[in-house]
Amino acid sequence: MDKFKKYQNHYLGQVVEIKFPLVKVANLVGASLNEIVVFERNQAGQIYSLEDHTAEVLVFDKRPVTTGSKVALTGEKSRIPVGNQLLGELIDPLGNLLKKRRSYKRPKQFYPLEVRPLGIGKRARIKQPFVTGVSMVDLLVPLGKGQRELILGDRKTGKSSFLISIVKGQLILEKNPPVVIYACIGKRKSEIKALEEYFSKEGLMEKMVMVATSSLDSPSLIYLTPFSAMAVAEYFRDLGKDVLVIMDDLSTHAKFYREISLLARRFPGRDSYPGDIFYTHARLLERAGNFKVGSREVSITCLPVAETMEGDLTGYITTNLMGVTDGHIFFDSNVFYKGRRPAINVPLSVTRVGKQTQNKLEQSISGAIYEFLNKYETAINLSHFGAELSDETRKNLILGEKLAQFFDQPYSLSLREELQILLLSLIWLGLVGDDPVFPVSICKINLIKNFEKPHIKTLILSVISADDFDSLLDNIAKKKEELIILCQQS
Repeated sequence: MDKFKKYQNHYLGQVVEIKFPLVKVANLVGASLNEIVVFERNQAGQIYSLEDHTAEVLVFDKRPVTTGSKVALTGEKSRIPVGNQLLGELIDPLGNLLKKRRSYKRPKQFYPLEVRPLGIGKRARIKQPFVTGVSMVDLLVPLGKGQRELILGDRKTGKSSFLISIVKGQLILEKNPPVVIYACIGKRKSEIKALEEYFSKEGLMEKMVMVATSSLDSPSLIYLTPFSAMAVAEYFRDLGKDVLVIMDDLSTHAKFYREISLLARRFPGRDSYPGDIFYTHARLLERAGNFKVGSREVSITCLPVAETMEGDLTGYITTNLMGVTDGHIFFDSNVFYKGRRPAINVPLSVTRVGKQTQNKLEQSISGAIYEFLNKYETAINLSHFGAELSDETRKNLILGEKLAQFFDQPYSLSLREELQILLLSLIWLGLVGDDPVFPVSICKINLIKNFEKPHIKTLILSVISADDFDSLLDNIAKKKEELIILCQQS
């Protein structure tokens, strides 16, 4: 369709200067900020700034724009087509399919990419837990539905694999799974393809939407990617569905925005980033939360990703994002090189609202583990000196190693919260983990299989129904023979 012909009777401007992806256009009478324009060769763009007689336009297309080209105003702001048809699709930030399907019908409804975040009157306290299926997170750094939790760490420390694990856990373990929006921001095409193929192979793609741009796309299109993902999330939120938005990653987003800003000759700030980079990410992430939709509460849980350099948590973009979000999970390269998966540094990770979603039992377990981990750290430091160890210190070292095996979890494995609590308690009592034939990793798999049997599920739920950790351990001690058999029976 020739879009330019549709709008050529509107005000026409003319391209006078090109600094891709920015184009300077003269004589655009009546133009407004963020308005969409169309060039005579049907490339689309968005007005970035207005001067006395010219406008700077961000071009979305990689096709070259020539000096002297005519430009038409559309009178529309940047927006994306939304609808249930998007489920199972891989799209760009403008809603165009990246993987063509004959049966696809483009939605007729549109949502704006930029909106004012809902005010405090439309928000509700975060009360529901967000179960990831990853034991270390659910027990030590718990999350809540509607929380914005930053995922940060060096390159190649398992951040993306961890996010894939969360997607799988949410879509498989939850009774009412959320709609997952996965934003790939400026990734390699091979990475985007590998992600899409993995989700399709696991049968997850039909319950999610992927919004993706590759590093070869126009920087202006890459800049829009997280805003498009959030707009799609708001559509499903307004339908009354919980949503999980993953933004992988905002460090790349900031770099491309810096490129645009420097080309526009805006005054550079720290590390040459534009002065409004904090505001840009803040207005994006403020659109997540727990909202009142009619008589219900509906959440948009957001997991933005940021990259650190050599484990430095004081980087400009990372500290900006820490200030906007409700906590962070830090992937430490030192933990990664020790072979721990996921490579999360628990003492340096924070959750600000997740703990309020835990019940009394979960809070009691979390407190006991934290207290023990401090003792374990002390025991390790003592053992390094070659000092003669007391019996209690030896017991702490043995239990600490078993807990490390428990928290080690392949990314393909998601563990229900009930099974996490049960297996942790069995290890705590010394009932599991000593037999080399049935290590902790095998016990996990056996419990997952056995939990599907109704009578075993009833048994486990009755055992873990306790008010605190001590009561739970008493319950398990009474049924220890049956529970040990469940761990060893495949």
